[in-house]
Amino acid sequence: MPAVDLQMEALERSASRRRTFYRWLLFLILGVFAIYYLAPMYVMIVTSFKSMEEIRKGNLMMLPKEFLLDAWKIAWGGRGYDAGDVFLRPFFWNSTKMVVPAVVISTFLGAINGYILTKWRFKGDNIIFLLFLFGCFIPYQAILLPMARTLGALGISNSITGLVLVHSVYGLSFTTLFFRNYYVSIPDEMIKAARIDGAGFFKIFFKVLLPISAPIIVVTVIWQFTNIWNDFLFGSSFSFGEAAPIQVALNNMVLTSTSVKQYNVDMAAAFIAGFPTLVVYILAGKYFIRGLTAGSVKG
Repeated sequence: MPAVDLQMEALERSASRRRTFYRWLLFLILGVFAIYYLAPMYVMIVTSFKSMEEIRKGNLMMLPKEFLLDAWKIAWGGRGYDAGDVFLRPFFWNSTKMVVPAVVISTFLGAINGYILTKWRFKGDNIIFLLFLFGCFIPYQAILLPMARTLGALGISNSITGLVLVHSVYGLSFTTLFFRNYYVSIPDEMIKAARIDGAGFFKIFFKVLLPISAPIIVVTVIWQFTNIWNDFLFGSSFSFGEAAPIQVALNNMVLTSTSVKQYNVDMAAAFIAGFPTLVVYILAGKYFIRGLTAGSVKG
């Protein structure tokens, strides 16, 4: 074998070893960060399965000597607090009844708005889009008072219906932005061809655009679901008592222990409250990333 070939082979082996080293170094760094960020969740989960006696005497990082479900039963639907019957089951369903229609309404209206602003252009459409864009930057606190007056005037304050309206309206700017940016990348020729075939406004929307909108629908649903489920400010401002969502109930549960603090119950309750969003990201996380980049080719 010529000396030049031997030298090239040696250089390739050296480069391969360097790439392998840097790859494992990257995995090591990412692993350290993953452990750092997952450590609180680990502590929360293992603490929820311990008794209070073991929590007081043991190490937080240690696995429980015996896995107990008592804290989970109390957090979900039992008794265990001196202040009364505070548990998450009814409030979990409150959040479910709030999230599902709010996500559906805001996603559907956002799709319609994005469709109009890109495929049915009209005078002043850019100004309207800028107003929607401006709505993305309005802080939650800025709309508390006008929204409270609106809910009172409509007679739906302190109700699931009122919270659905609040989240649908506040999320409309984001959903419109998502769909508008996605539909910009779709060729106008598709819409023109459908018009020539006699399709009208809604037929084009339902038969042409929606079937190819799955990526951005996934993004919008995940975004809205996470924001609405995890919201505390709107829930605590516009509802109380039996109409409160789960995040408000979780806060009340933590605050109602007056004599003996039950950390295992609090940890179980916190995990129950965050479990739906965790499941959504685990099952659809990769589709979220794909959807975000799907409409980035144009516009």
